[in-house]
Amino acid sequence: MRDYVGYVRGIIAAVSTPNAVFGFKLMGWDVKRLVAKLRQTGSSERRNAPEIDLFRSAFPRLQFIQLSRRDKLRQAISYARALQTDLWKIVEGRSPIAEAKFNPEQIAQCLESANVEEKIWSDFFGRNKIEPFRLTYEELCHDYKGRIAAALDFLHIRLPRKTVLGNPVTVRQADAITAEWEERYRALAAPLPVS
Repeated sequence: MRDYVGYVRGIIAAVSTPNAVFGFKLMGWDVKRLVAKLRQTGSSERRNAPEIDLFRSAFPRLQFIQLSRRDKLRQAISYARALQTDLWKIVEGRSPIAEAKFNPEQIAQCLESANVEEKIWSDFFGRNKIEPFRLTYEELCHDYKGRIAAALDFLHIRLPRKTVLGNPVTVRQADAITAEWEERYRALAAPLPVS
């Protein structure tokens, strides 16, 4: 694509809210590929520009919110279950493609993946001298409305008058199976990583 930045800006213009807010989720694994795409288009000086300058050229008023999870083992268990069942969130009328089975090697791989992804972001923020708004899954579970209000404040977004923050639209998936798998994994933890 000749003008990837123009393409991205076209998407932003098409889907931004009436108050010009656009947001997207970017996984750590995708950062390098996005940077490469942004470098490929435009002038020759773009090819040597710092990453953050590339991002800002494509995403005006760029701000970062880093969502992470303190309990990496629980994150890994959720990821392993989702991979096995193809249920990434609870949706009415949707059923698993297979029954989830305890697989400590897969959980270990998912745990390693979660740690690597967090390191990718930590390195990116450090290299680019960015201080994101940090938010954890656990904080959202404990004080959803308060943390969302804090994130909106960080982004300098004012809600229209009389707008009330609602409850989360996603349902927490942790259950007795999650607790059982955590206990079983920790019992095997000597040869396997635990975070």
